[in-house]
Amino acid sequence: MSQGWNAQDIPDQGGRTAVVTGANSGLGLATTRALAARGARVVLACRDASRGEEAAARVRRVVPGADVAFAPLDLADLASVREFADRFEGDRLDLLIDNAGVMALPQGRTADGFETQFGVNHLGHFALTGLLLPRLLATPGARVVAVSSFVHTLSGLDFDDLNSEHGYRRWIAYARSKTANLLFVHELARRLERAGSEVVAAAAHPGYASTNLQTAGVRMERRRTAERIVGWGNTLFAQTASAGALPTLYAATAPGVRPDSFTGPRLLMTRGAPAPSWRARWTLDDAAGERLWAASEELTGVTYPV
Repeated sequence: MSQGWNAQDIPDQGGRTAVVTGANSGLGLATTRALAARGARVVLACRDASRGEEAAARVRRVVPGADVAFAPLDLADLASVREFADRFEGDRLDLLIDNAGVMALPQGRTADGFETQFGVNHLGHFALTGLLLPRLLATPGARVVAVSSFVHTLSGLDFDDLNSEHGYRRWIAYARSKTANLLFVHELARRLERAGSEVVAAAAHPGYASTNLQTAGVRMERRRTAERIVGWGNTLFAQTASAGALPTLYAATAPGVRPDSFTGPRLLMTRGAPAPSWRARWTLDDAAGERLWAASEELTGVTYPV
């Protein structure tokens, strides 16, 4: 892996189609902009229509001729996920970037009754990937990239309490959802290999990147002082969203990316050029991956073709 891999190293993406969830801001917008600049057609899959359309317009302003389009997707509502998949046009899909997420929110529930962080960060993407997988399987060179976090190291999964019904700690719930992302990629990669598919399932994390993800929870609770402190931390210590998107872009486009790899920033897992990232042992547990898969299929009603 090259020492200074950056967005200029992304191979030509002409003729390729990508779906990026949560593409209206932060890492998702930076990922969309970089892929569009290299010629990809990018679908911005976002919950808020006005913000999604504005994000698409912003990309067109900075990338002349960009082929981008907004499509509504609410990962907190499985009906919306199914509608997105049903409306998706075309028989091919080269890149699915499972980027959208929420972090350390007050306790809440999705439209289907799941704990919000587990429901949005994992179950929504599990359902979306399964529904779009036939198109990925039909597209040579296709990849799925799940965006996790180094915060996954705080906790493995509690299979007896996936929905945090027996006590809620926001950072532990977030860590478990990010562990679920990595276990999902691990099990998907195993299933694709058994099926003889060349689709690559990989994971990435942005390190400490300045986005609105960090401030969403405290803003919801109107904790103004905490919001200012988080904002100062982003300004003083975090790398930019464009830098934070590089591990995702590497996993999505660089030659030779291995299935079930985990790419993050080189320096202390927080910043720097993309590099192989350490991951907790529980994210490579075959039995846990199978157990999470079975629970996810049951909870979402989505059965995979592999």
